[in-house]
Amino acid sequence: MCLAVPAQITELLADDMAMVRVGGVSHRISLSLVEKAQVGDYVIVHVGYALSKMDPEEAAKTLALFDEYNEAGAREALGG
Repeated sequence: MCLAVPAQITELLADDMAMVRVGGVSHRISLSLVEKAQVGDYVIVHVGYALSKMDPEEAAKTLALFDEYNEAGAREALGG
């Protein structure tokens, strides 16, 4: 299964690279497939590449769903 996740660009680096934040963790990714990405933009990231820019409201909805999924998994793991 493949999964692409929304991430917010926190820093632009040389050579079409950027730092993004996903779930409170920073990752270095390539922006070579996305034009005119800026700090603060949300992008869809898959295996270290930004595939496209994403609307901030849609990114927030998707990240909220991930949080719900993680919380449900944690409750199940604790037996409740």
